[in-house]
Amino acid sequence: MTSPVETAQATTAILESGAIMLGAALVFVTLFRRLKLGATLGYIVAGALIGPHLLGLIEDPEQLTSVTEIGIALLLFIVGRELQPSRLWRLRRDIFGLGLLQVVVCGLALSALLYFALGISPEAALAIGLPLGLSSTAQVLPMLRADNELNTPQGERAFSILLFQDLAIVPMITIIAAMARTPPDPSAPVGLTLAVYTVLAVVALVIVGRLVLNPLFRLVGRLGEREVFVVAGLFTVVGASAAMHALHLSVPLGAFVAGVMLAESPYRHELETDVEPFRSILLGLFFLSVGMLLDLRLIAMRPLFVVGIAAGVIVTKAVIIALINRGSRGRWTESVRLGLLLSQAGEFGFVLFAQATTAALITPEAASLFGAVVTLSMATTPFLMRLIDWLEANEARRATGLEGPETSPDTPVIIVGYGRFGQTVGQMLMAKGVPVTLVDTDPEMIEAAGSFGTKVYFGDGTRIDLLRTAGADHARAILFCNDNAGGSLSREALSQVLEAFPQARIMARTFDRRHMIELGSLDLDYTQRELFESAVKMGRAALKSAGIEAPEIDRVEREYRLRDCERLERQAESGDLRAGLERSFAPDRALPDEEVGSAA
Repeated sequence: MTSPVETAQATTAILESGAIMLGAALVFVTLFRRLKLGATLGYIVAGALIGPHLLGLIEDPEQLTSVTEIGIALLLFIVGRELQPSRLWRLRRDIFGLGLLQVVVCGLALSALLYFALGISPEAALAIGLPLGLSSTAQVLPMLRADNELNTPQGERAFSILLFQDLAIVPMITIIAAMARTPPDPSAPVGLTLAVYTVLAVVALVIVGRLVLNPLFRLVGRLGEREVFVVAGLFTVVGASAAMHALHLSVPLGAFVAGVMLAESPYRHELETDVEPFRSILLGLFFLSVGMLLDLRLIAMRPLFVVGIAAGVIVTKAVIIALINRGSRGRWTESVRLGLLLSQAGEFGFVLFAQATTAALITPEAASLFGAVVTLSMATTPFLMRLIDWLEANEARRATGLEGPETSPDTPVIIVGYGRFGQTVGQMLMAKGVPVTLVDTDPEMIEAAGSFGTKVYFGDGTRIDLLRTAGADHARAILFCNDNAGGSLSREALSQVLEAFPQARIMARTFDRRHMIELGSLDLDYTQRELFESAVKMGRAALKSAGIEAPEIDRVEREYRLRDCERLERQAESGDLRAGLERSFAPDRALPDEEVGSAA
């Protein structure tokens, strides 16, 4: 039995360790985000600094293992939540074609490279090479979201490959376990039994999701209690992960399946909002622990080895992925961009290196060295993407002969999209002499506007980097007047804009009712359905032509706006477009004539 003194000492140690880790994370994540290097590298560097191999402020980083596994599970839950079954079916060729080819070819190529270059055993080469063939979901997905590329054809290809890589964790763990030089766990399934258990467990989770989870979230949604919603979301992730863990199967796979089950739920956006803080914190702890486990003294003794292997990984993966994408009829520029985007090794390499160390396939020193290779390769990705962005922007401007926003003056308002909608908004601002920066991607429109003396800059105004170039850091308002073609004005894209430019008022033109509901939870200053006001005006004209008096037309408009607003709120809360249907007008639900007394 633990004494009160021991309990107090343990509590003090936990509080001190927590304060040190969170403080280091706060400083380095903030710094690395400012440098646009990503939060992941900030956590790893912070962990390396406070870990036992440098300052020694945290002496036992392995005590975080059980907590950080939940962070990885939550990451896979978010990935699964974004993958609606309809989208999975639509992307099946990229997922099981490009994804499978990339994992197999990159993994085997890197294993062969390590085998011949280092002279290690085939088992050790596979245990290291296969994990290095995986890319960083935690790094690439936020980059795609930040640049609003997740729903583009190239973004979907990258997402498909990353998704298959996440699914490949299970067979890779199985391969490492099969090559293990240590006695296997007698209670854990192996080989064909493991595969059968995995399939049965996934099917069981899907059935449970259909029968239990969807009704559960409908019930929780009706209660309207946010705390209950948070508990239900965490229960879903942890419950699915615990079920897989009890069967000695992949914990992340269980969380991923839970996310897929809820991908088409009307509550998926609220679920992501509720789970995201927990995912960020726990995944941050995972990367902190990775940094703490890096033996910096060992790495300092062999810097050329780490740099050389990291360069070999980046070049090998970039070339192979580019060739695979080109072979599937992708353009060269897109293929090179995709290759560089996925050229780094990923966070699951740390997990698989730990598995390989436990299986006695590699030494802890080798795991630390190759962990440094993973970290260094991840550090290069932001710089490689900046380089390709610069090259592509120059190529696009040369091809169109148009000027980008690099030369634009700082103005208080930026208008993205200068079509028929944006022109009206811009004209009204110009009427009062308000300076505006106009950005659009349509060369014909830009040339037409120029012939009328209006300067419009060429570029994708939904990209954070381009907005910064256009002066968004100092703008008072950013107005998105483009038409949401290809889903460019998604909830994820605008949430990134809100986070990047908190000083600016963000206004958006929405395509329809569904789009309005999708953006409803964001803190936008103003949204407007593009046809709503013009339709109301035509409705007024139609009523007048039908002989309705002006006061009654005003009353109809007021009542319609009121009911439409009520329906929109109820639809947003429930996620059901049929919510509040009884408040809409229909042949059998006309607006009663106004009584004289009520009119008075």
